[in-house]
Amino acid sequence: MGHPKKKRRKYSVPKHPWQSGRLEKEKGILENYSLKNKKEIWKMQSILKKFTNQAKRLANTKTAQAKKEKEQMTDKLFRLGLMKKNGEIDDVLGLRIEDILDRRLQSLVYKKGLSNTMKQARQFVIHGHIFIGDKKVSVSSYLVKSDEEDKIGFKEGSKLTGKFGRNEEEENKKTKKKEVKKEETKKEIKKEETKKEVKKEEVKKEKPKKEEDGV
Repeated sequence: MGHPKKKRRKYSVPKHPWQSGRLEKEKGILENYSLKNKKEIWKMQSILKKFTNQAKRLANTKTAQAKKEKEQMTDKLFRLGLMKKNGEIDDVLGLRIEDILDRRLQSLVYKKGLSNTMKQARQFVIHGHIFIGDKKVSVSSYLVKSDEEDKIGFKEGSKLTGKFGRNEEEENKKTKKKEVKKEETKKEIKKEETKKEVKKEEVKKEKPKKEEDGV
């Protein structure tokens, strides 16, 4: 049983610590979602695993209790914004870790344009600047329900209100400009490399001529 006051770990760690594929994936998730450490990934994976294991257990059972549990699970996932209204068990098995991470308060603060970066969104949440309706939520990993999503914002009268907001068209233009610049730089590098190669070939051709003239 263990001591009741002792805090138990609410997530499971990977069985093998050195798997290159998993490590690369976790590194990408940490960068994209600006997470503090890998524990936050493992917590979200444990939540996902809990749903998928339950879905697998209920998939082949046709009892009245199983039917009731299916409805409860699909309703819960619908409220969390992870499924459509009349979703099926197969939809649960198709969920990915990114689907869970996208429902975190930190992610939604950034997506709603209340911060310039994911890291800034985390800071706003932790420092108590973000409210869901009239309730202050300072936990960045809080899974936002569908009916709460439109209520996310700064406290009424906050100095941060109106200071943020990203225009998607402008962002797309900026990204396109960056891509064009990258392509231009690549082309310039290729031109320089070809010039160097041509010069090397010319030098090689000139060497035997000079030797013949010296002879």
